[in-house]
Amino acid sequence: MSMEYSSRISLRPFSATDVDDVMIWGSDDRVTRTTRWKTLTSKEEALSFIKEVCIPYPWRVSICIDDRSIGFLWVINPGRSGVDGNKNEGVADIGYAIAAEYWGKGIATKALKMAIPQVFNHFPEIVKLQAFVLLENKASHRVLEKAGFVYQGSITHQVQINGNEIVVVDAVYTFLSTDNIPPSP
Repeated sequence: MSMEYSSRISLRPFSATDVDDVMIWGSDDRVTRTTRWKTLTSKEEALSFIKEVCIPYPWRVSICIDDRSIGFLWVINPGRSGVDGNKNEGVADIGYAIAAEYWGKGIATKALKMAIPQVFNHFPEIVKLQAFVLLENKASHRVLEKAGFVYQGSITHQVQINGNEIVVVDAVYTFLSTDNIPPSP
């Protein structure tokens, strides 16, 4: 990881004042092409995204550098995890997206490593985090592996990506509450 950013990365709840920063990464098709939400096209959409999708949920947080939002980390469906949304006791889904200018700098890995222990503390009933990532998104595979997630296999299923229903092949990664977070190099 670039030492330039390491000590300046934080996770925090979103606020309405993040709207301009959210527009930077939320309106970028390179960032949103693999997300379950539509690319943001206006400041009003960004504000609605913050107020309706992020703020009401304690584990939809902003990845920040120097307290400026450069991305999004989310934990969803505690106890109702998986591609089908069926009851899956003790499991939650985790995901992330960051501004393209910060790709390849270790920031997503650091944010994930910061989040993991906090998530297990916040949701003591959760014993497993799982992440679904497009099979072809090799950079995201590396992020998960560097954060200690273990590849479990792949699944073909229908999902909504950027507002469109499509069939995708996702790699499935998991991290157990008993796993150790690997040290940073």
